[in-house]
Amino acid sequence: MDKITVTSPLLPPLEELSPYLEDIWSRKWLTNSGYYHQKLEAELCDFLDVPFISLFSNGTLALITALQALELKGEVITTPYSFVATSHAILWNNLKPVFVDIDPTTFNIDPDKIEAAITQETCAILPVHVYGNPCDNESIKKIADKHKLKVIYDAAHAFGVTQDDSSILNMGDLSILSFHATKAYSTIEGGAVICHSQEMKDKLDKLKNFGFESEVDIKFAGMNAKLNEVQAAFGLVSLKHVDAAIAKRKNIADVYYKDLDGLSGLSFFKPADSLKWNYSYFPIIINENKFGSSREQLFERLKENDILARKYFSPLITEFELYKLFTGDYTHSEKVSKNVICLPIHADLSLSDVKKIVEIVKHDNK
Repeated sequence: MDKITVTSPLLPPLEELSPYLEDIWSRKWLTNSGYYHQKLEAELCDFLDVPFISLFSNGTLALITALQALELKGEVITTPYSFVATSHAILWNNLKPVFVDIDPTTFNIDPDKIEAAITQETCAILPVHVYGNPCDNESIKKIADKHKLKVIYDAAHAFGVTQDDSSILNMGDLSILSFHATKAYSTIEGGAVICHSQEMKDKLDKLKNFGFESEVDIKFAGMNAKLNEVQAAFGLVSLKHVDAAIAKRKNIADVYYKDLDGLSGLSFFKPADSLKWNYSYFPIIINENKFGSSREQLFERLKENDILARKYFSPLITEFELYKLFTGDYTHSEKVSKNVICLPIHADLSLSDVKKIVEIVKHDNK
């Protein structure tokens, strides 16, 4: 029996990709800001309604470089409820992560906890739009402006997400995207930094190319983080299909909303009318005292039936050995992390498989 996976890559038709590959072969230009790299940057700016975008070979290097571009020193306030790349990027820049708890409803960093964590060493705030759900940017901006802090949004999950018809990628000083194969839109591996000026874009472009100012001059200790032409071509073709894929994800989410609504001990995030979401994930929270079984029991039951859900994010960043010294009150983060399951959701998932998943969840709701 084929397993039902939690996600599946958006693969454009091979016949559409082949002409791009043939053209790349004829140009013999495989990397270093080639034709398709530049074309993808332009098309993404238009598609995402952002002013400037710099493509990277992956989202982690995009975030590391975004922090480097701001020339930060000291402490960066962030969330423990994220993928570990968020905090790794801070460490790679010789900065100190300071973790604060999340809002238990949105799963995003709690603005009320940020200000209490600010010290003389604080230089920036690094919030995460968890599952593509927008952070409280208005409150975060107010705090940042008051204390003269930079704001870098980890928007890895937030491709195409808008709030009140405005892209959430324009929030903060910089935002980063991930184009990993598991995301709603991908370039197989890849990422991007969204910025607000040509000057910053030029700086990011130099930093991802070893820091070269010219052929004979290097100003910054940059890295090699360029997206190659084959991945850029893949991204251009995928861009033609991403809206349809997200629409399929929404149809699946609508079934989950309808069939799981009202189950005792089960809750889920549902986007507000003002939010155009990308349905990259479908997290549910299990309260075992009311649900009838624990998160672990439901996870194993799904696995026994060849359904590969994901405990995302579990463990918390602060539970990894590397980060255990960063102690604090993470009550809400810990509770969500111990009770969350992301159910399968992707464009290749059939409605019959969705119904199968729903029936197993209902079966455990005793």
